[in-house]
Amino acid sequence: AEPAPAPGSGAGSDEPKAPRLTERETEVLRLVAKGLSYKQIAERLVISHRTVQNHVQNTLGKLQLHNRVELVRYAIERGLDGD
Repeated sequence: AEPAPAPGSGAGSDEPKAPRLTERETEVLRLVAKGLSYKQIAERLVISHRTVQNHVQNTLGKLQLHNRVELVRYAIERGLDGD
């Protein structure tokens, strides 16, 4: 017998481990992975520091991660830290 799918995983989804991030969340994630500070990210994307924090918090929630270090590791594993 096959194991039951994990609770909360979308039925029929090929990649239950890849929640959908918005383009902006992905962009912020990429810059965090490159080592930019929230202030630098805010300046580069012409958004407020608070907005950068909100994007990071939303991304952490979607990915079920707890902090910036885990977020960077996630991004690097997916090759998001390159150009």
